[in-house]
Amino acid sequence: MLRFSANLGFLWQELSLPDAIRAAKRAGFDAVECHYPYDVPAEAVRGALEEAGLTMLGLNTIRGNVAAGDNGLAAVPGREVEARRAIEQAIGYAAATGTLNVHVMAGRAAGEDARSTFIANLRHACDLAGRAGLGVLVEPLNHRDAPGYFLQTAEQALEIISAVGAANIRLMFDCYHMQINQGDLTRRLQTCLSSIGHIQVAAVPDRGEPDHGEVDYRHILRFLKEQGYNQPIGAEYRPATTTEAGLGWLTAYR
Repeated sequence: MLRFSANLGFLWQELSLPDAIRAAKRAGFDAVECHYPYDVPAEAVRGALEEAGLTMLGLNTIRGNVAAGDNGLAAVPGREVEARRAIEQAIGYAAATGTLNVHVMAGRAAGEDARSTFIANLRHACDLAGRAGLGVLVEPLNHRDAPGYFLQTAEQALEIISAVGAANIRLMFDCYHMQINQGDLTRRLQTCLSSIGHIQVAAVPDRGEPDHGEVDYRHILRFLKEQGYNQPIGAEYRPATTTEAGLGWLTAYR
């Protein structure tokens, strides 16, 4: 049976993170994931996870100064000190909460200096994460929602992963972002599958519940099942109304 993870960066936003974890359990999710949990004490999150019997699959490094346009730091030349501080914060929080992976956000940048900066910071992240038994994820983002973001294609991400050369770095394949930037999702999933650490879904183009729009997730999920992919699929979408009102897809896809 397919398994699903609730992305609490978008779902149950009206609740505290510990209460959102409990809500995800009640709704029938098999795991959870989040974006930026750092304002919530790690012990409260770990306690809620243990109470619910759920695992936190991943969290993000902070974006930096969002008001000034930051959307991550790790590929931005000249911001290495801040980037590594963000990486260390994320790995520390992940270790304290039992979270499995840290998504290192690249930020807005371009060119060879950005590439070399990203690789160096990712090697640092992989070293620290490896000591804690954690994984590192990188994720291409689409050019509409994240203009100027350094990582935009699956091929670019795979090249970066190869250049980093660590055993614990993998690709986060967000079908929403990939469809907008590249499309051809089935073939691209097949090409990338051995390097994928997590898959996320949302409707395209509105980023709503994954039961409408231009991507037929029934086909995508059937394909993944046929390929033997058995990890929880991340539901990273913006509910049209309330989270509960839009959960019909969860039962239908199972």
